[in-house]
Amino acid sequence: MAERKQTVHRVMIAGGCCWMLLVAVLIALQPQSKLKGAPPPKEAVTSVTNQYVVLGYNDLGMHCMNQDFSEMCILPPFNTLRAQVIDRSGEDPRIVTSGLSVRYSIPGNTISSNKTNFWTYSKPLFGVNIPANVGLTGSMLAGYMKPTGNNDWAAIGIPVTPLDDKKQLNAFQLSKIDVLVNKLQVATTSAVIPVSWEINCNLCHNTKGISVATDILRKHDKLHNTKLEASKPVLCAGCHADPALGTTGVKGVKSMSHAMHGSHASRMGAVAGIGNTCYACHPGTATNCQRDVHFSKGIACVSCHGDMSAVANPVRRPWIDEPTCGSCHQKRKPNFQFEEPGKLFKDSRGHGGVHCSACHGPQHATGPATTAADNVQAVQHQGYAGTITKCTVCHKKQPDEPFFHKIDD
Repeated sequence: MAERKQTVHRVMIAGGCCWMLLVAVLIALQPQSKLKGAPPPKEAVTSVTNQYVVLGYNDLGMHCMNQDFSEMCILPPFNTLRAQVIDRSGEDPRIVTSGLSVRYSIPGNTISSNKTNFWTYSKPLFGVNIPANVGLTGSMLAGYMKPTGNNDWAAIGIPVTPLDDKKQLNAFQLSKIDVLVNKLQVATTSAVIPVSWEINCNLCHNTKGISVATDILRKHDKLHNTKLEASKPVLCAGCHADPALGTTGVKGVKSMSHAMHGSHASRMGAVAGIGNTCYACHPGTATNCQRDVHFSKGIACVSCHGDMSAVANPVRRPWIDEPTCGSCHQKRKPNFQFEEPGKLFKDSRGHGGVHCSACHGPQHATGPATTAADNVQAVQHQGYAGTITKCTVCHKKQPDEPFFHKIDD
């Protein structure tokens, strides 16, 4: 057992998962006063000005996590907020990446360590003792974003859970993002920080007398001649490469995406009560992680991603070969430009360097969304839900020329 865990940790580190080593460095460099789940240092705040506007967004539109880590870990608490700050005082708006501070918090959610046992098992799972309420990258539930070098700011690895401080389940909690210049709050916005642990393995893995995780590990041992049940807690990404965690896995072992979709593709027809079979694993019939304008128009997961067999195709590169906006919309609007070459929607920019997600919202929640929280930012800035199309949100005055939806426009 000990040998297997040491092997996993060596493989993950040697395979390029250097972020785990970075965790220890980041945590060691943090002043101890910042490792207690407290909000960031208070700064003087006065009224918001109209010189700046800030647009916030999540990087994926939904993050999944386990609630219990005592037996296995599919995904840890790990969320990312991004923001773009725009100075609208000049003739043309200017994206700002220095000379100010971008602060984030999650009102009503200030602690995570009493909602999950992740920190109890961080050492056997990830090889690092992580202080309570600190994420794998050193981020906390409140703090300051850092410039990314890609025209935006980010807080990566926020360890938020779907339970707020009142222990109410809410997959679509609102974060607060403030911009400060010389301790003066000059802009603010609200952006959803989505997270769910509705991973419905229990629909199939429900053998009486044992836990869901034990049922999974026991069946894995039987099918693949492994000894995972005797090696708890197990990090699935230790053997199965997972770009979501930065692990390269074990040579000859299928990636997490290929293994999960491939092994379950032929079995999901037997799952009763699930109209969307994707929701047997992805969150979920209660969460409804796909809540965007496409969903409201009857466009489902498989319409873009294909069915489970297609996702399991070994030729497909997980997190790289994903649907693009242009693959459908280019036919309707041939003169438009969509994703940047070689980039997905979540990383693409247009319109003078503004990120697509800043105006449209993140994938799976592009506006107008079916969830009220995901529409808050658009309503806050332009007075109505949906894509931010009101030019004067960023421009001091209405431009004379129309926007042609081109990257350099």
